[in-house]
Amino acid sequence: MAQLVSQKSIENFKSALANGGVRPTMFSVEITFPQIVVSNQPELTEKAQFLVKAATLPGSVVGIIDVPFRGRRLKVSGDRTFNDWQTTIINDTDFKLRKAMEKWAEVIQNHNFAIGENEIDNYFGTAEVRQLDRQGKQLRLYQFNGIWPNTISDIPLAFDAYDTIEEYDVNFCVQYYHAAGQNAEEIQGYNNWTNPTDNKNQVLS
Repeated sequence: MAQLVSQKSIENFKSALANGGVRPTMFSVEITFPQIVVSNQPELTEKAQFLVKAATLPGSVVGIIDVPFRGRRLKVSGDRTFNDWQTTIINDTDFKLRKAMEKWAEVIQNHNFAIGENEIDNYFGTAEVRQLDRQGKQLRLYQFNGIWPNTISDIPLAFDAYDTIEEYDVNFCVQYYHAAGQNAEEIQGYNNWTNPTDNKNQVLS
């Protein structure tokens, strides 16, 4: 058997990475708050585009079912679970995003009383993350559906915290997500079943 010799050059690599790769700094976040939390949300959605300084693209895990057979295990697919959506937010002096997050969490579960909103659709929100190229053009659109904040981190205060701006983390539970391509302004129609094997455009577009 002949020994494998790789003859790939830097020029071959350049051809494979023709557009220079995706930069993690190029993204935009839009958060749609539930109406029960805020009635006038366009301003908050716009602020989030600037003040959400870090976020994650969606992740999910398909579970594994081990089926034993004569000392071996056949691994077949189980159920899908969706990872939480993690964000880091810069705190502005008006505290508007922070107050909205705190209000959202209080609607779900009151601070003083063990009561909260009964209708889950009333406190579910939506978020969109747009991955951009180096010219600010959309590469991919991800929509997180049925989100709600389960963790709002503390904000450390210190006399010796020089040359910094306050920020905090918000962790969101996610029911599911969808993705779309470069030209999608929004994601529609995904609540109707379509067979993924019939549509290759989501991968190629």
